Amino acid sequence: MKPYISVFKLRISNGLQYRAAALAGIGTQFFFGFMFIMIFEAFYAHTSGTPPMTLAEVITYTWLKQAFLAFIVLWFRDDELFQLITSGNIAYELCRPSGIYGLWYVKLLAQRLASAMLRCFPILILVIFLPEPYGLQLPTDFTSFLLFLATLFVGLLMIVSLSMLIYISVFITMSPAGSLLLFSVFGDFFAGLVIPVPLMPNWMQQIVYVLPFHWTADFPFRVFTGNLSKTEALTGLCIQSIWLVGLIAVGKFAMDRALRRIVVQGG
Repeated sequence: MKPYISVFKLRISNGLQYRAAALAGIGTQFFFGFMFIMIFEAFYAHTSGTPPMTLAEVITYTWLKQAFLAFIVLWFRDDELFQLITSGNIAYELCRPSGIYGLWYVKLLAQRLASAMLRCFPILILVIFLPEPYGLQLPTDFTSFLLFLATLFVGLLMIVSLSMLIYISVFITMSPAGSLLLFSVFGDFFAGLVIPVPLMPNWMQQIVYVLPFHWTADFPFRVFTGNLSKTEALTGLCIQSIWLVGLIAVGKFAMDRALRRIVVQGG
């Protein structure tokens, strides 16, 4: 356990040094946040009937998505790991006494945490004070907020588990770009990062709820907005945990199979 903790602390420390990149990212995320909000505002202005989410919930959902972007997107990557696989330097990783899956898992987790720590707090603080209807609405009670934190954390662990599958697939495809494109396009859409899942057609929602992606972003954000009840949040948290265990088990199995068949040439 000590090697994993050491790697985690080192990655967090390194990630927190990129403050200039974080400032640029905050500006970009504000721009896209306002763009999405204006699109939804126009959509709601011409909508008849009662939508499954109120405009205030969608705006809060959008700001949470922008604040915690590093937690929820699949295209967030570590090029060093891709290079290890494609260049053959994975041989050095095989010489380490710790398991590769666990070591890479904590690296990716720390990388996402460091990026989010630099960006999420400035965004959340600013959007709380924006005038209506553009501001962030806080949860109705402290219990809902605790449920949000729990579901967001489990969702983060799930997104790292899904990211591990991308790196494992590169052992077979030897194409990081192809694996990233395939996973990120489908994963981000089904996670509700383009439009919230309740706003999708019913037939598409049935597909989304079969897949694990919406548990990483759509579910915790709807817990925060109050679109889901506390009972639904607790039930979903249990399902999240089951998915997490399953994804880690599949990832470790796939990693073991890939490492058995790996061939490193040169010297």
